[in-house]
Amino acid sequence: MKVFATKVIPDNAKAFLSANNIVVDEWTNQTPITKNELTKIVTSGKYTGLFVLGAKIDAEIIHAIQRNIQVISLLSVGYDNIDLHAATMAGIPVSNTPDVLNDATAETAFLLMQNVARKAFYNYRRIMEDKWHNDSFITNLGVDLQGKTLGIFGLGKIGLVMGKLCRAAFNMEVIYHNRSRNPKADKTLNAQFVSFDELLHRSDVLSIHCALTPETTRVFNAAVFKKMKNSSILINTARGKVVDEPALIQALQKAEIWGAGLDVTDPEPMQPDNPLLQMATVAVLPHIGSATVNTRHRMAQLAAENMLLGLTGKRLKTIVNEEVYSIKK
Repeated sequence: MKVFATKVIPDNAKAFLSANNIVVDEWTNQTPITKNELTKIVTSGKYTGLFVLGAKIDAEIIHAIQRNIQVISLLSVGYDNIDLHAATMAGIPVSNTPDVLNDATAETAFLLMQNVARKAFYNYRRIMEDKWHNDSFITNLGVDLQGKTLGIFGLGKIGLVMGKLCRAAFNMEVIYHNRSRNPKADKTLNAQFVSFDELLHRSDVLSIHCALTPETTRVFNAAVFKKMKNSSILINTARGKVVDEPALIQALQKAEIWGAGLDVTDPEPMQPDNPLLQMATVAVLPHIGSATVNTRHRMAQLAAENMLLGLTGKRLKTIVNEEVYSIKK
């Protein structure tokens, strides 16, 4: 059997599949694969499975590949780049890689928080521009984090790790807003479940860890930023579309909030002339939340295991469209 991957995947996954008589072909070009290129390759009749890294799989692609592809295995937690309804109707199970990247993603949020608080990215640029010597005693100062309030929007497993890091390092109070309480967070973090408005009003740092849904799409908008402290820091390691980026830019320019740390943007990649990249209190990373050797290997292993299960007609470990099993392909 042969499967196709939209980017190069770690060797451990390929070795696992090879041991099970599955060959992986990969898109090795530096430029992302286009919709036409992907459709042409995967409808060639050579492949029965598809690994997806970054590419968007819409209903049109699903319709084109449904005769050949038996399983789609994502190397990501999020699956908003897949038309799940179309995949389900086509009888194609789709899997993702939750949990294995909790620590790495939370550590990225923690990194961004500190970098924004101390204007680290901005001050690094000043060194590169030979402006370091222009400092006075009262310019380019950061803000303290010790004893501040961390607000978490979507406190699940990643948010729980972020809360633990912030409490241990900076003795931060933790408040959060979810659709429902998180008893584990209440107990281990002494966290307080609050309304969305209270989260906005009280948070010194507001870290986003929710899934992207119709309800959370651009939920952080102009009206929301006006309710936040003008000294607050927004951190987003979830999905770019949770934040209304033009509204964020305006909120920062008007000093409605103090700073922002983004590992995800809308769109991705961010354009190099985006004004966020020039702001002193903004830190932007190129979606590296899971980018550690161990985490990426674990993601690849889980994705490979899901691929093998799907190709052998078995239930996927981390299925995201469970209803597919009640539909005959």
